[in-house]
Amino acid sequence: MIKSGPLPKHLQVTEMLIREIAAGHIPDGSRLPPERKMAAELNIAVGTLRKALAELESKQMLERVQGSGNYVRARPAAESIYAFFRLELADGGGLPTARVIQVSRQPKPEDAPAFGEGAIAHRIRRLRYLDDQPIAVEEIWLDGRFINRLDASQLVDSLYFFYKKTLGLVITRVIDRVGVGPAPAWTPQAFPMPHGAPAGYIERLSWGQDDTPAEFSRTWFDPELARYTMRLQ
Repeated sequence: MIKSGPLPKHLQVTEMLIREIAAGHIPDGSRLPPERKMAAELNIAVGTLRKALAELESKQMLERVQGSGNYVRARPAAESIYAFFRLELADGGGLPTARVIQVSRQPKPEDAPAFGEGAIAHRIRRLRYLDDQPIAVEEIWLDGRFINRLDASQLVDSLYFFYKKTLGLVITRVIDRVGVGPAPAWTPQAFPMPHGAPAGYIERLSWGQDDTPAEFSRTWFDPELARYTMRLQ
């Protein structure tokens, strides 16, 4: 599950734990396994695990008791790289990853709501996974003003993390419209739903820190494998 990639391993572990805690798989107040055992189960170094646990502690989601262990402190609105990624496995949780299918620069779709300043955007098509299981495909349109050329090799599993670190764009709020729509024709073979099959469907408009829309996206997901989940405080 935890693999080498653009997103550091300790952040992958942190995000996985945040999502597992939010889903109730790791209850508030429970003690985590001993660090060496936990690191071995995740196939990572103990030092990497400790960095992940330090991240959780900084978010006030972990209490480290000397001589006793590490105890979970659940928080419903903890800051997270995947805070805006609202698909979970059918029974909750799951670490999100992605595989880029195509990146191109082209005119914005005529049926999209107004976003950005110009007529050109970067279109990113990806296959999304939860715990290495393909559950969704997505098509993201990023306004062209943020970068002239965008290559698939630049992107990481979390686009919002990439936007912030590379483009200086911080997504501050989104509006999601959730319904049902036919799976698109460009879905890769790994996606479990054939072209035209009724899929869960999400349209999203995202705002940057200047309070103007910066991105429009469409996501199709398999409702047998994943659920759209939004938790309120």
